[in-house]
Amino acid sequence: MLFSKRNFRFLAALALVAATLPVVAGLVDFSDNLLNYVARQFSPEAPKRLLIWKRLLTDMKSAEATGARQSDPRAETLTLRKTNEFMNQVPYINDSAHWGKEDYWATPVEMLSSFGGDCEDYSIAKYLSLKELGIPIERLRISYVKATSVGESHMVLAYYPRPDADPLILDNLVKEVKPASQRPDLEPVYSFNDDDIWLPSGATRKGGASQVRLWRELLEKLAKEQRL
Repeated sequence: MLFSKRNFRFLAALALVAATLPVVAGLVDFSDNLLNYVARQFSPEAPKRLLIWKRLLTDMKSAEATGARQSDPRAETLTLRKTNEFMNQVPYINDSAHWGKEDYWATPVEMLSSFGGDCEDYSIAKYLSLKELGIPIERLRISYVKATSVGESHMVLAYYPRPDADPLILDNLVKEVKPASQRPDLEPVYSFNDDDIWLPSGATRKGGASQVRLWRELLEKLAKEQRL
């Protein structure tokens, strides 16, 4: 195919524009600036924890363990279990003691760097890790529940292999990944992912996740971390 001078100039201009567009980094594509920042802000051990997390996700990607590409439910379940176990190693600390706020949703970088988190932080870190590994977000829901075993509000991550399936629950209270039918101690309040909010009735609000203030703030912090 022959290009005219006009076409060539257009393509050259297009290439120049593309070269100036910001490159969206992956979840664990940590810059040196970010690693230096968390070392100063939290502790010299903070970058090591982030790099261990990066290695975990990289190894699972390399092994194609997610099952999202293989369509292998067993591989996907293994990925859920590994992600759940890794994040649950972080000690539980409530927001008031940890951040001096009644309710604070930390990014995974903040949770691992500070080496502490609560139920929201575990669920968000697991959700974002699995999303990074290629698990489709329509299979994932961050779920607010009432945990009757402790008598308080709680958050877990639910994984649906099919829309009508009994979801698997990733939780920091019960370490084993179990189907929701085996967790009668959890009473649903609402759930959401990047796209939607689900109510206990099953009704869905398209685009509803943007209505959750703390979720919006979390996304802003994620974007800020990627710009460092």
